[in-house]
Amino acid sequence: MVESADFSFEEISADELNRLQALYGPLTDAVRRVVQAGIRTGADEQTIREAQASIEAVAEKLEASADADVVRMAVDGRPVVWGNPVTGFRNAIAPPLIMHTEPDGLWWSEFEVGEPYQGPPGWVHGGVLALVLDQVLGEVASEGLSKPMFTGTITMRYLRGTPLGRLRAEAAIERIDGYKTFVSGHISDSDGKTVEAEGIWIKPAWARGAG
Repeated sequence: MVESADFSFEEISADELNRLQALYGPLTDAVRRVVQAGIRTGADEQTIREAQASIEAVAEKLEASADADVVRMAVDGRPVVWGNPVTGFRNAIAPPLIMHTEPDGLWWSEFEVGEPYQGPPGWVHGGVLALVLDQVLGEVASEGLSKPMFTGTITMRYLRGTPLGRLRAEAAIERIDGYKTFVSGHISDSDGKTVEAEGIWIKPAWARGAG
């Protein structure tokens, strides 16, 4: 077990992580599909009530085998965050984002957002964009969650509306000053940037002796 602050991680292998992702990924995709269908459906009353009963039955089946305690896992010292609302593979409200890195220090992800993330009709909710950028910039500051870094401040600049559909997020470290890491990034669509962000991430006091 790997200790961190007031909780622990159970170390698993990369192969075991791949097995778990292959097992739970399709289930999460199916739940994500139900969320989308629930927003878009125009089914009649009987069909809706039948669907509700079926979904409730599935929920009860899964709840019956739910762990009493959340098991936190780590691979090579990096936490596996199943429930993260942006990157979590077992969280149906996450798009999810998969982060990639470039040799020059750029981090990026391309992802799809549909009706569940809508604010004004046809446009992504501004709070969802803030959530995504907070996560992306935080992953950059923490070098892919390899070290604990918490959001200190984040500033958003909404340049124009962000349409639903395919988007790209990018971010990179600007500088590091002691326990503070300064990061900037943006979200763009096919026509260019829609939102910019910059912020400061702080290494917590309990982790400062770890290097």
